[in-house]
Amino acid sequence: MCGVAGVFGNPNASKYAFLQIYSLQHRGQESVGISSSDGSRIHTVKKPGRVLEAIREEDLGRLPGHMAVAHVRYSTAGDSGARNAQPIVGETSIGDVAVVHNGNITNFTDLRRDLEKRGYRFRYSSDTEVFLALLSTGGAYVPEWVDLNPRDRDVMPFVFYTLSRLEGAFSFIMLLRDRMIAGRDPYGFRPLVLGRKGDTVLIASESCAFDTVEGEILREIEPGEVVVIDEEGVRSYFPFSDRKKAMCVFEFVYFSRPDSFIFGSWTYEVRKEFGRQLAREDDTDADVVVPVPDSGVVPAIGYAEEKGIPFEMGLIRNHYVGRSFIEPTQELRNLRVLMKLSPNRSVIEGRRVVVIDDSLVRGTTSRRIVAMLRRAGAREIHLRIASPPVRGPCYYGIDTPSKEELIANRMSLEEIRDFIGVDSLKYLSLEGLRSCVPSWEDFCDACFSCNYPTEVKGITVRRR
Repeated sequence: MCGVAGVFGNPNASKYAFLQIYSLQHRGQESVGISSSDGSRIHTVKKPGRVLEAIREEDLGRLPGHMAVAHVRYSTAGDSGARNAQPIVGETSIGDVAVVHNGNITNFTDLRRDLEKRGYRFRYSSDTEVFLALLSTGGAYVPEWVDLNPRDRDVMPFVFYTLSRLEGAFSFIMLLRDRMIAGRDPYGFRPLVLGRKGDTVLIASESCAFDTVEGEILREIEPGEVVVIDEEGVRSYFPFSDRKKAMCVFEFVYFSRPDSFIFGSWTYEVRKEFGRQLAREDDTDADVVVPVPDSGVVPAIGYAEEKGIPFEMGLIRNHYVGRSFIEPTQELRNLRVLMKLSPNRSVIEGRRVVVIDDSLVRGTTSRRIVAMLRRAGAREIHLRIASPPVRGPCYYGIDTPSKEELIANRMSLEEIRDFIGVDSLKYLSLEGLRSCVPSWEDFCDACFSCNYPTEVKGITVRRR
């Protein structure tokens, strides 16, 4: 998970980075950090908590310069809390570097062990520090097919070497004193988008971050692409040998904001099509379609339109409470559900209700929601999930780390239905999901299919 943002060529770079990362708050709520460069040194502020509460105006005043990077964190590797907040900053063979990262380095444990043997002393448990560790070893490498710009010969061989050692998912931005470097792993697991506002270059995990600063989308940074941004403009390199794309389909299902453009499509349109396809696969009749807000709203619109059943807000969300799925412990997730949602009795009492949610991972949230709807007088409750059963742990940055946590691996469909307490339960089929995504062969759906695009140490996977 996590969200990253970058700004180059603006005297208010840290403030622009602040506004961008605020738009990406849904990608992480544990900590926030911003680093800026004034050309002579890198300045950093990192704090636990959410953007608006954590970063004050006086903090932004300590972040001068015309370029900045920012990060919001949800931990999938390393301890949670302020200790592993990003950017992670350190002195390397190419000078001081601040790095922000979204993804999961699957060979981090082996890399860390090797680097510690070679004398590097890790200060954090986050896998992001491995970028700095590898840059500090002095390894240099330029692929034979890369035509290196003379301006980049002092830095990019070390960056290419670092990236060549990494496995897994990584969308990153590096801030140096005089330039920025950003890129995606060759599979393109996590999104990264390039934008601009006038002469200011913008980078973010999702395009919604550009809207906050009145910027525009230029294009996505492609899988396997690395861009360098300095006073001369934007230069692009492709240092990886060709690999099959494996962009994360769960970004469309749940994680990205519906108003974002990622992976060549608008999230809203793909998510709405999930709902339409779910309706085509479902013969249930009902009085009202009710979404689980917020991520269930868009597929519920598609479902209701396709079925011709009224769409109503039968669950009202308290927007001062964060996303329950990305709380770090199950106990906190349970408490968040009760704080976050309230039943709208005027909509659901005495009615047959189709409840639409984006996914069903652990089942505990859905169980509490259904109990809430029963108490509010729903006559029938039919739960419809706008994605297939989650059966495979994600090793690329989404928080489904063990099979034991996944309800679809522990129970049959009937057992899940009884556990949650609904009259009926139906998922979108895997074939249906794939039909909604343009060029689905370019996506990773291992969380549904258990068909992983890479080898991951310690598990047996079926290769794509």
